[in-house]
Amino acid sequence: MNLRLILAVIVGRLAMFASRLTGRGRGSSLPGKLALRIYPAILDHYRRQPRKGVIMVTGTNGKTTTNNMLVGILEQAGHKVVANREGANLMTGVVTAFIRSGSITGRVSTDYAVLEVDEAVFPLVSSLIKPDMVVVTNFFRDQLDRYGELDTTVKKVLEALKKLTSDAKLILNGDDPLVARLAVESGLPALFYGVLPVQELSVGASYSREAKFCPLCGASLLYGIYIYSQLGDYSCPGCGFARPNPDLEASAVFEEETGIKAMVRGTDGHWEVRLPVRGIHNLYNALAAFSASLSLQVAPQTALVSLGKYLPATGRMESFCYNNRRVLLNLVKNPTGFNRALFALLGDHEAPKQDVLIAINDNDADGRDISWLWDVDFEMLALQPEKFSQFVCSGQRAEDMALRLKYAGVPVWMVDIEKDYQQAVDQVLNGKGDSVGILATYTALWPVEKILSRQAERVKEHDDYSLSPVS
Repeated sequence: MNLRLILAVIVGRLAMFASRLTGRGRGSSLPGKLALRIYPAILDHYRRQPRKGVIMVTGTNGKTTTNNMLVGILEQAGHKVVANREGANLMTGVVTAFIRSGSITGRVSTDYAVLEVDEAVFPLVSSLIKPDMVVVTNFFRDQLDRYGELDTTVKKVLEALKKLTSDAKLILNGDDPLVARLAVESGLPALFYGVLPVQELSVGASYSREAKFCPLCGASLLYGIYIYSQLGDYSCPGCGFARPNPDLEASAVFEEETGIKAMVRGTDGHWEVRLPVRGIHNLYNALAAFSASLSLQVAPQTALVSLGKYLPATGRMESFCYNNRRVLLNLVKNPTGFNRALFALLGDHEAPKQDVLIAINDNDADGRDISWLWDVDFEMLALQPEKFSQFVCSGQRAEDMALRLKYAGVPVWMVDIEKDYQQAVDQVLNGKGDSVGILATYTALWPVEKILSRQAERVKEHDDYSLSPVS
């Protein structure tokens, strides 16, 4: 009997209970932090226990959504799953997931461990828990002071993949050249997913392109069309590197008022997919989870049923209702993700006019350097001011956000500064618009979500959505 292990688990569980009891946290990271201090080898103990394998989900955007979609699919198929569902994706969050699911002696009865892992700590975590499968969503530039150059982050992930066993499987976004390169350079078997680029889905937005040059030879990439950011139909005239033929591909994509639908083609059939969450980025997340589940021999219809009833995690296009008005809460953390959130606001044809709250903090988890806000295409808002009732800027850097909107061309009379979260939320909830959009950085997200949970009703049902096999 390992007494240090038992002590670590007990302390971790007590911390989890205390965090929830006091309301001072979600108990998703602190338990793991304390347990690691007591027994640093605790992850080595847990890694051997999943009976059927360990799946890691990494990348810049979409990790939490993809992770939770895959967890839902596996549970729908009858599997037991350990997962860090809350987005706590550092080492401490991974340890907490095992502590929560196991006994005080450190035993965990589970089929799979599905673990969201931050791309910066992926090399360390993957060296301790050798994953059987790695899902990579995309690579975009994150907060400037967080990981340094994007190329450095990608190379570190690549080097970590090279250290995995040769039978480890990759599930890769084939539309992102920075992700697709991993299959070529790691030598690991890979399945690709993507969206058939029949039209540019981000018309009207000057998105930053993170991959202007071939990641293999350095020549300028040629694009037939963009989906968004650097995602699209690319090819290199220098070495022949190009968008791979996807094993799972979506086409005929159509954005609905409260969701998105598409035709999805796989090696075993075609399906009409209707998701209860909006945005092409969420379609990519669903394709990633679907691809992984097919590789794990889950029946397609089982996966589709689960995706059709997916409920977003906190701040991932999370939906509330207040006085018959829809309120959407979304996490923003980098230019590409912020652009997608703004594009969703502009694409909301159900709400002629919206009240918008933008809460920006600059704590360590948010990124101290907020100059990345100047790479966000706020100018798209100024092109359609008639769609908005007001913009309320809150958080530690509310003034900086208001200044950015001013320079984007948003009329100054539409912009207000309210640093108090409660007052800011009240202002948009009681505004004159038809709906409310709230965009917040990480440490601003949780207090805002807590306020919303008290004052508005969380939308939990998506009865109108289903997924149907075509062939």
